[in-house]
Amino acid sequence: MPFEIPTDLTPELVPLSWLIGEWEGRGRLGSGEEDSEHFIQHVSFTHNGLPYLQYRAESWLSDEHGTKLRPLTVETGFWALERELVEADGGPGLVPAEMVPVLKNADDVEARRNADGGFDLSVTITHPGGITELYYGQIKGPQIQLSTDMVMRGSHSKEYTAATRIFGLVDGNLLWRWDVSTPGKSLEAHASAFLNKVS
Repeated sequence: MPFEIPTDLTPELVPLSWLIGEWEGRGRLGSGEEDSEHFIQHVSFTHNGLPYLQYRAESWLSDEHGTKLRPLTVETGFWALERELVEADGGPGLVPAEMVPVLKNADDVEARRNADGGFDLSVTITHPGGITELYYGQIKGPQIQLSTDMVMRGSHSKEYTAATRIFGLVDGNLLWRWDVSTPGKSLEAHASAFLNKVS
């Protein structure tokens, strides 16, 4: 499927534009060993003219042939270039942003490149069960690396302390891996998937 940058995209989302669309595919829980459970996932990245992507990932446990067995979980969140917010940005709450984007053109965006040649990124992802992750990382071409800066848990949430995620575009497909740490344990493989672009 050819890649096109939407014409209505705010300039600072151009580095993230390859994510936009619907992705679907299969993955494995844990490290993907022979006895690891299978899942199916549908992911969407959308935009509404503001300087962030909206993210939603819905997953189902499946058998090894890809037949859905039951719902697994849903994640939702926001992805944006990491930068200091200014008066022209919207928020908090319903305070409207100025009509002209803060980063107005490609030169403004290019000026945000980090020393590694990529762009700093912030991602917030919320899960059922009272858990929200705040990730920082970078996007460099078709590769993304994220690490949690904070995991917020509700009073009855399950124990969970840190995570990393990596994403990559390989031959037009989205590959990702998610490692998780719980109290007293270092990061361990949690899940990975191979997703095809469906729209």
